[in-house]
Parts: sequence; structure tokens; C-alpha cells
Amino acid sequence: MKTIGIIGGGQLGLMIAEQAHVLGVRAVALDPAPDAPAFRVCDDHIVAAYDDAAALERLCRQSDAVTYEFENVPGDILIPLCGKYNIPQGYKPLYDSQDRLREKTNARDHGLRTPGFAAVDDEASLRAAVRELGLPAVLKTRTLGYDGHGQLVLRSEADIERALPLLSVPCILEEFIPFDSEASIVMVADKEHVVSFPVGRNIHRDGILDLSIVPAAADAEVLARMKAQSERFMRSCGYEGILAIEYFIRGGEIYFNEMAPRPHNSGHYTIEGCTTNQFRELVRYLVGEPLQEPRLVAPTVMKNILGQDLEAARAVEREGRPDVYVHIYGKTESRPKRKMGHITFVGLTGEEYERQWAARFVR
Repeated sequence: MKTIGIIGGGQLGLMIAEQAHVLGVRAVALDPAPDAPAFRVCDDHIVAAYDDAAALERLCRQSDAVTYEFENVPGDILIPLCGKYNIPQGYKPLYDSQDRLREKTNARDHGLRTPGFAAVDDEASLRAAVRELGLPAVLKTRTLGYDGHGQLVLRSEADIERALPLLSVPCILEEFIPFDSEASIVMVADKEHVVSFPVGRNIHRDGILDLSIVPAAADAEVLARMKAQSERFMRSCGYEGILAIEYFIRGGEIYFNEMAPRPHNSGHYTIEGCTTNQFRELVRYLVGEPLQEPRLVAPTVMKNILGQDLEAARAVEREGRPDVYVHIYGKTESRPKRKMGHITFVGLTGEEYERQWAARFVR
């Protein structure tokens, strides 16, 4: 029986391990938290920091293949491991995604349209970037930001002063795109094939994904172009394994926003909403099995459950409704805006969700 190693023991590691077991594959995870969600389902686990070289070596030695569900694994640790052990995705997609300036430059250089952007390191370069890109614009830290953290929308000159504390670390200023909608695509690639999951429309609240609605309500030609250019981008960059790309859609234009070389929150709907899912195809890739082309089972809505929604989600779970799938991640501490689970509604459109379910959750 093969074993996969997972760097990171959060909810993504949990769902990777669950799907590994479906395929008869063992899973072992490394995480610094002794109560990491993935540990509940993994066959073995290692409690250690992500920069603990000896612990990472131990994980690699126990595994036939290693992946990561956490994007901020230090590069100086992972790069030499890629040369010694089987980490099939390699370090490059992780490296390219860890710095927003590098990420945007890489996307542009490989044929994707991006918002205008400029590196910002101090007040002078911020003001120069504002003159170049205009207002409104979005100032973001180049590394470590997530779920709306580490970013600020600048709408007026007064906001520039308010943004100065963010410049304690290197930043990037991006052109503000007044988009019609946000969308994402998840792909898994081996050396021969790229399989793509249906594009979903994403709705965010306070910088955190709230809903993914599939299929995305957008022009069919735009969605087909998004799929084609995303697959081309993945091949052009030489990426394998899993990759999610988030886009802004404005009319017929598609703008690259960001990417993640791991399973993606917007792809959780695939567990019940598709004939295969993002976690299972990642495991297939890792153990060298042929990839399966996914097909949407029915219109599907995925609702993120944050700390403030947890009791409502448990109430839904107790109702035991058909085609309503409640996933609680088992995190020991619940707090507002922390991702605690998700609910997938299969056979439901976005409009039906708003009529039947939206009022049950915090808005």
C-alpha cells in the first residue's frame, strides 16, 4: 500500500487524507499543531514546525510521494528535499505563488492578462505607483496575506497616509478592477493530461470566500476561454499536480487575480457535486494513477462555514436533508471569520440558495 505525505494538517490535509483512503492509499501529515484536523484521519502524523528539517526528512522517508496543503513552507527547506525525495509537484509552483509580485509577473509573462501592478517598498514608491496606476487601487503585502488580510483598498489621497503602516514589509500596488464577477478553476495535471473542474462563480464577504456557485453564470465563450488559457498556462509554466486560479471577469475580459498550487476552498463543491473531486485527483496524480475527467453532477452551491455560522451549520446537519452535505473540520477553537467547515448543496442554483437557505446564516 502506498503512502502520501502531506505538509500541513489543516482542513485541506484532512480532505486529502479522506480521499487517499477512498483510493486505498495511506496518509501521514506534518503540522505544528498537536490537534490539527488532518491528524484525526491520517494513518500517522508528525507534530513539528514547517521549518523543522529533520521532521520534514522523516515525513519524506515515510512517504512514497509528498505534497503540501500549506503555501508558506520555507523554500530553503523544501528545495533540497525536492532533490532527494519524491515531491512530484516540485517547488516551482509553490515558489511562484508565494510572492504576489513574482506571481503577477509570472502570470503576465506566460500569457495571462493581469491588472496593472507595481512594486512598492516605501512612501515614495507608493505615491509613484498611484500616479502610474491611478485610484482606486489595492495595496497588498507581497507575502503571507490571506482571506483579506494584508491588503487595503486606496480610494483617495487620504487613504495613502492610512496605508503607510502596511509598508513595514514589501508590498505591491494593483490596479482596481471593477469586475462583474469573480470565478475560479481547479486543474490537475500529470505529464500527459490536464483535467479541469467546472468553473465556479465566487462570492466573497470581507475578503473571505462565502459562496461558490457552479456552473458559473457567465458567457459560455468566456468560460471556455478561461479553461483553455488556464490549461495552457499550467503547461507553459511546467506545472504538474494541482493548481487553482482565481480570476476577475469584466465583460468579455478575464483578469488573473491569484493562484494556489494546492486544493482550493472554491473546489470543495467537487466532493459531492462532481463525479470525482479535487482531492481524489491530486492523490491519483501523487501515486501515479491515471487522472479522471470530472463531470458536474448537478448545479451546486458551496457555502463556507465560519465561526459565526457554526451553530447554524450544526442545525442543518441535524436535519439530515438529502443532497445537503455538511462538513465540519473539527477545529478545536471556533472564532468569527475562521473557516470551520462548509456545506455543499447539490441540485441547487444560486437563486434557489438565496431563497431557501441564505437567511439561516450570518450576513
